[in-house]
Amino acid sequence: MSNDELSGLTIAVTAERRAAEFITLLERHGAAITHTPAIHVLPLVDDSDLRSRTADIIASPPDLLVVSTAVGFRGWLDAARAWDEEDALLAALQSARIITRGPKAKGAVRGAGLREEWSPETESSEEVHEHLVAEGVRGLHVAVQLHGTITEWEPMTDLSVSLAGAGAETTAVSVYRWIRPENQQPLLTLLDQIIRAEVDAVTFTSAPAVASLLSTAKDADRVDALLHAFHGPVAPVCVGSVTASPFTALGVETMQPARPRLGSMAKYIIEELPKRR
Repeated sequence: MSNDELSGLTIAVTAERRAAEFITLLERHGAAITHTPAIHVLPLVDDSDLRSRTADIIASPPDLLVVSTAVGFRGWLDAARAWDEEDALLAALQSARIITRGPKAKGAVRGAGLREEWSPETESSEEVHEHLVAEGVRGLHVAVQLHGTITEWEPMTDLSVSLAGAGAETTAVSVYRWIRPENQQPLLTLLDQIIRAEVDAVTFTSAPAVASLLSTAKDADRVDALLHAFHGPVAPVCVGSVTASPFTALGVETMQPARPRLGSMAKYIIEELPKRR
């Protein structure tokens, strides 16, 4: 593999977390990069509701724990550590059956010394819901670590609600939330660049990042123009199917690596994006 595969191509990166190493790798192979974070992650370490729900879980351990995201689970343990409750929380979770929504969540759980019982192949909340309802959750105490904030663009099941509807007693644990950037101008500039096909590809590492760009386009009355660009000259590149789900719901085909990992995504872009020239 040479080091100039991406020479002459411009790639927009929308990630906030771990963006630097990803950008460096693409630049090393000749790409011109524009970096516009589409979302910000707000931790809720000081949130009184999180502390209260953590205390409830320690006092009454769940039968089942659903871990939606690695960043959320690690953030929850970090918050518990700040309150001198990490050991008590881990002890409470030790007896629970644990379901992880994807490989990153699985890694976070194992990193804490716990072990998951099952993880869906699709990494979707819908598959988690179907699996648990098929097994039966009526009467079980289920703790659900929520996936940030779900927007109109994300076809994602709120497991704390859906499992309660199936008869479970659920405790929803919100550790962080996604927010759109307060200053929308950089995203509006990116929107213009996409519509004018001034970038060759836009990379996304989370569904909320896709939703944020779509929301900015909606506010500017330019959703149709954005989707037209993504149907044509500009490639939307998503780290996996869950990230791509807002696009899938809108009928937009995306480029995705075989494995939903940032490193795999970079390698995939280096190998596949030049073929679109």
